[in-house]
Amino acid sequence: MSDKVLMKGNDAIGEAAIRAGCGAYFGYPITPQNEITSYMAKHMLDKGRIFIQAESEIAAIVMVYGASCAGIRAMTSSSSPGVSLKQEGMSYAAGADVPLVLVNIVRGGPGLGSIAPSQADYFQSTRGGGHGDYYCIVLAPKSVQETADFTYEAFDLADTYRSPVIIQADGLIGQMMEALVLPPHKSPEDLPRRSWVVGNMEDRAARHITSIHLVPEDLEAVTRERFKRYDEIKAVETRYEYAAPGMEGTIVSGSAAFDGSAAGGGETDITLAAYGTCARVCLGAKQLAEKAGIRVGLFRPITLWPFPYRALARIAGEKPILTVEMSLGQMVEDVKLATLEAPEGAKRPAVHLLGHSGGVIPTEEEVCSEIVKICKT
Repeated sequence: MSDKVLMKGNDAIGEAAIRAGCGAYFGYPITPQNEITSYMAKHMLDKGRIFIQAESEIAAIVMVYGASCAGIRAMTSSSSPGVSLKQEGMSYAAGADVPLVLVNIVRGGPGLGSIAPSQADYFQSTRGGGHGDYYCIVLAPKSVQETADFTYEAFDLADTYRSPVIIQADGLIGQMMEALVLPPHKSPEDLPRRSWVVGNMEDRAARHITSIHLVPEDLEAVTRERFKRYDEIKAVETRYEYAAPGMEGTIVSGSAAFDGSAAGGGETDITLAAYGTCARVCLGAKQLAEKAGIRVGLFRPITLWPFPYRALARIAGEKPILTVEMSLGQMVEDVKLATLEAPEGAKRPAVHLLGHSGGVIPTEEEVCSEIVKICKT
């Protein structure tokens, strides 16, 4: 078994990307993700790979697009305002089926906001973020170990589905230090062959990778074809973690994530829904509430898109759901949509929100108090 090392979340993202075969990184400084850029500046160059601090966030995402089209696994990272500037490039990549990895270490907003941790970029990441009809796979880690694991996997997902993949972690996850086991180094032979890249065309016109289709019917056709791929992603890659009353969490993915059959657990009085740092807070609140005799389940979506709607509906049943997030109500919209997946004839559960904004982090005691208030009324 590999030895554990102590790393900051941002550094773990950089190291995992290198081990996954990232051959080019393009970034621009912004807090609280600067350690990623710093890490890549040192270690990408040490390994003879490409590192460029671009002149802007817009330039960085376009460079990632170009490097990927040349056959290189490429990544960029930023924090909320910077990611906003990258959205045009993300839409272009989605429209041209160009794989790439984008890391967003989320800070308070809107506008310049603050540099404190936030989850207020949820809508931006899960609803495409840019113009047009498209989605990005979005992975939300709750620990430093998961920042490495998810970043490592993100490159494979991007290549498999020819899609941008987002690692979305709030500023606390990026800045905290924890022990983790790093994934193995991929060799060039381990990386998938991209038959479509510039200079090696097999299924496209030579040197023609584009998102523009001026005939409306042609654009609709390629978009519908892409949505078939999104359906496959929903069926295969949807994942979540569930902690039943009195139990720790069990991670579920794939087809089981649709029906909740692998979630396990017993009857609950209430289900908490949270991700990232809020999921860590909710685990402590769950333990506090259970000492008071309240049966609490904790549901953590790992893929923010695709969101595990049906699994949450099956797990929660008719009991209330408390959504805890570091925004004033974004993921709660998906939680409400999940209740539409309730079995026919079943009563839809009430959905409650405990939200903070601007970088304020909920406390275990605050969440426990809200649990008691909901369950005692």
